[in-house]
Amino acid sequence: MTTQQSESKAIVLGPDDGDSFWQPLPANGFVRNLLNTAKTGGAAQFSMGTQTVAANSFIREHTHEDHEEIIFVLQGRGIARIEGVDHPLEAGSCAYIGSGIKHHFLNPNDEPLSFTVLLMPGGLDDFFARIGRAKTPGDTAPEPFPRPENIAEIERETVFGWVDSSFNQKK
Repeated sequence: MTTQQSESKAIVLGPDDGDSFWQPLPANGFVRNLLNTAKTGGAAQFSMGTQTVAANSFIREHTHEDHEEIIFVLQGRGIARIEGVDHPLEAGSCAYIGSGIKHHFLNPNDEPLSFTVLLMPGGLDDFFARIGRAKTPGDTAPEPFPRPENIAEIERETVFGWVDSSFNQKK
């Protein structure tokens, strides 16, 4: 029997470290891809980063068929709509969303909503890199830009099961 053992290490990132990407409509804002299994060499399969949803913007309703997601709100206020039920979010709020659960995040406020996201077994960082535009510290936000034309293909190839193809917030 062969046992794979990863080499233990520690990684500390500064506030400007990680790969950052401006995000397209309807979320706008930006993401910071911080850690994943490839970077840590650890045994657990995951991707972890932060996402900032711009004021009066939202993340479309979707599922992750083979993934579990945890978000922890860092700043701002918003709504986690999970299986059609609204849950208010504010700094300190935490949500766990199991595989196959329909969910989306809405920011109907005039200030950004920022949260940490942990996806297991990972891959969300690949999605963000493929749909976004590189962001460097000090950049000003670009004008809102559309999602790539092949967004459905990118979603299928990364971590998404079902995604609402409209921009309908289902108010």
